[in-house]
Amino acid sequence: MSRLDSFIRRMTSQKILLEYLVDKVNLVEGPVLELGLGNGRTYDHLREIYPGKEIFVFDFAMNCHPSCAPDADHMILGDIRDTLAFCAPRVRAQASFAHIDIGSADPTNDLAIVNWLAPLLDERMTVGGFVLTALELDLPNFELLEKPEGIHPGRYHIYRKFAEA
Repeated sequence: MSRLDSFIRRMTSQKILLEYLVDKVNLVEGPVLELGLGNGRTYDHLREIYPGKEIFVFDFAMNCHPSCAPDADHMILGDIRDTLAFCAPRVRAQASFAHIDIGSADPTNDLAIVNWLAPLLDERMTVGGFVLTALELDLPNFELLEKPEGIHPGRYHIYRKFAEA
């Protein structure tokens, strides 16, 4: 499969999954967390499908198209390892949904990310909240949910928090 075909499949899966979760996430109180802004396409889509939710974006830098830039109150710049750990005074509530797009495609680096990310997600997510990520996470207080038909196996993972630690 060409890299273009792989990219199209990944973006199609991401859109399907983001929209699949909207009604479920809207039943849960709390903001949305976008970990990894990149060029801002997914954030722009989240604004469209979650007009009633606050969306906080975490990234090391803001390099997106100006039309996809979060306002200063909702853009949290810095190393996500640090900013996610200490964002509670700014975010003010546990999240109903977290979309995570910070994998590197390097297995060693991704293993390091998974190691520090999982405990931070447990702290930041409310019971009933959802996580969508390409990373396979070890989240003891979360259940791994089935994906809708047509999503390539192993491409994305949906987790739902069922209990506090």
